[in-house]
Amino acid sequence: MKKTLLAAALLAGFAGAASAQSSVTLYGILDAGVAYKQLKYSDNTLSNFGVAYGTQSGNRWGLRGVEDLGSGNRLTFQLENGFDLGNGTLGQSGREFGRQAWFGVENDAWGYARMGRQLNFATDYFGAIDPFAQGFAQANIGAVMGSTNTYRMSNALKYQTPNMSGFQAGVAYSFATGYDALYLNNGANVTSGSGYNYATTNNTRQVSLGAKYANGPIYVAASYDKLYGATGIVGGSPEASPSEWNLGGSYDFKVVKLSAAYGQTRGGWMAGQNSQGNSGASIDASGVVNNKVFGGNGGLLFDSNWGVNSYLIGATIPVGSAGNVLASWGMARPNGNMQDAYNAANMNTYNLGYTYAFTKRTNMYAYVSYAQNYATIDGLSSTVVGLGMRHQF
Repeated sequence: MKKTLLAAALLAGFAGAASAQSSVTLYGILDAGVAYKQLKYSDNTLSNFGVAYGTQSGNRWGLRGVEDLGSGNRLTFQLENGFDLGNGTLGQSGREFGRQAWFGVENDAWGYARMGRQLNFATDYFGAIDPFAQGFAQANIGAVMGSTNTYRMSNALKYQTPNMSGFQAGVAYSFATGYDALYLNNGANVTSGSGYNYATTNNTRQVSLGAKYANGPIYVAASYDKLYGATGIVGGSPEASPSEWNLGGSYDFKVVKLSAAYGQTRGGWMAGQNSQGNSGASIDASGVVNNKVFGGNGGLLFDSNWGVNSYLIGATIPVGSAGNVLASWGMARPNGNMQDAYNAANMNTYNLGYTYAFTKRTNMYAYVSYAQNYATIDGLSSTVVGLGMRHQF
């Protein structure tokens, strides 16, 4: 009898060890609240108040998986679905797993290699610098540095080095980004992600590079992204080839964490940030301003006249054991060509927020954001005030 019990215990132990080597995890985020939004331009004003979804973090559910391949190698994958909590519809232009969909191989000794729909390195590395962690719509770093705005690339190969005493770097290449693109000089609208059939130059392609260093309270990051136009679709190589580089860092003094970043964008714009994201209070600026071009619609803009210098200064201040005050200022400053072509003005955003964690998984939030010369349109202002709750599972 004792031998039988011992054998059963050993078998249970081996089964536990085997299951620990391979696993699939279900996870997700639910985020909902209310928001007030106002746009003002000259004598025109649009305002709205309604339920808002995905303000701090986009609503999602996903699967993460890992299998031990031996010799320190692991097969990993991630499938992440984004959805509108208000009506249950799919996000990311109706994709089943629009937030992320990739699988790859990784090893602690040489890093990871992945393929599929995944984030660029500006998104991976600059969320730790932004006090609003690339959330809160208009308040996040993506309003002034488009490539950091939870930017996803379809059909991408991606490699990242292992952690080497706090330093990591990576490179990625997308054969077809999956974003709608507007070529301003010839007026062509291109959807580069659908119907991808290995005709490389008929797709909008992208290179993404990044590096970061994290050691105790110090964090430093750099990124570079460059787009290549779909030449076969638009009937010739477009004049513009948008690119963006960013450099930033933060230092955690415990009583306050300070952040700063600087970047330059030339030849167009990448995935601009809408003012309030998925929300009943969302308002399209074209309803107030006609015949203006701006990078606020989440697509890609190819325009040789477009160029901005971007700035961010931020602070995260702990309040008690469960609260944080978030504050930041961001600016997108048009260069001379853009000022001349569009009478573009400096866009300044002033952002203030507060989060309070009831538990490790559930928190409430409140924030206010004001943008002067929103989307670099001279005289256009945007104000957003929001309140909500987020749960992670």
